[in-house]
Amino acid sequence: MSYVQSLNWKSELKRTVLIFLFGSITILFWCPSCLSTWDRIWIERYSLLFNGLMWVLLWQGNGHLSDYISSKISWLEEPKKRFIVGIIGVVLYSPLAVYVLYLLIQFTTGIMMEGLPTTMLIAIGITSVISFFLNATNFLSNWKQTALDAERLKKEQMASKYESLKNQVNPHFLFNSLNALTNLVYEDQDQAANFIRQLSKVYRYVLDTRAQEVVELKTEMEFVESYLYLQKIRFDEKLRVEINVKGYEKSMVPPMSIQMLLENAIKHNTIAKDEPLTIQISVEDGKLVVSNNLQKKNIPIGEISGTGLDNITSRYEFLSKDKVDVIETDTTFTVKLPLLSFEK
Repeated sequence: MSYVQSLNWKSELKRTVLIFLFGSITILFWCPSCLSTWDRIWIERYSLLFNGLMWVLLWQGNGHLSDYISSKISWLEEPKKRFIVGIIGVVLYSPLAVYVLYLLIQFTTGIMMEGLPTTMLIAIGITSVISFFLNATNFLSNWKQTALDAERLKKEQMASKYESLKNQVNPHFLFNSLNALTNLVYEDQDQAANFIRQLSKVYRYVLDTRAQEVVELKTEMEFVESYLYLQKIRFDEKLRVEINVKGYEKSMVPPMSIQMLLENAIKHNTIAKDEPLTIQISVEDGKLVVSNNLQKKNIPIGEISGTGLDNITSRYEFLSKDKVDVIETDTTFTVKLPLLSFEK
């Protein structure tokens, strides 16, 4: 769409009439007695016409010239060039517009209007003020729009990144569950069948919560209980979990965050009859604490992805100013998740 096609002609006409009327009465500043009687008004009618048209040409003309230049040269991309071209446009247009108006009045009425040089100087002075106002308004408008666009883009990027982080959870969980099932098929087919039934319930939770940013701790813990049931089929008494979150059931956490910490502990620690893995889930100082005794497996560095913990940490950066605490000692590994209190 061209600049001319983009104009609202009804609004332009209304603005032009108002500027013409205002410009016409400015003759009172130069000749207070010119409109004292009807005879004087009739005599000065061409002065009224000239003043009104001059204001329209200077205000509306410079306004459209400024907008047209801005449509060709961006304030934000080429501010110096835009400023210089704008100044040149004002200096060339304003006296030319006044001169053409003088000639038009003279040609149509036959009246020689005096004071052309003075009028041109006044016109340039008025135009300078108008130009400064228009350019400042134009620049601020462009700057504001750019700031709004940047903020909108930032939010869209954050939303996209967060959605990507949530989508990491499903394949990660399913992959590890299928790995567990593969091992179980060879050990006990009946338990494998039961494992599949429980897995379907667990994965239903994954599907139900994938569009949610947070869930109640009570809901998450019910899922954790189902997940632990599957893990205890594999590890029996070699995996011990102690849970105490009473009184904090209405608090919020990102879905599957606790499960990912449990999975992380199971994946990276030795679990044996003489070396059971003990995991404690509790609440301390407004944070959910997941802690386990540390008995690291000898996993090659290249196979340690850290996806689960990185995922949780990144999701919390979108949800809370409070950070996830990760504390590792010689004997324990602890992760503290801030409990959230906003509505789902």
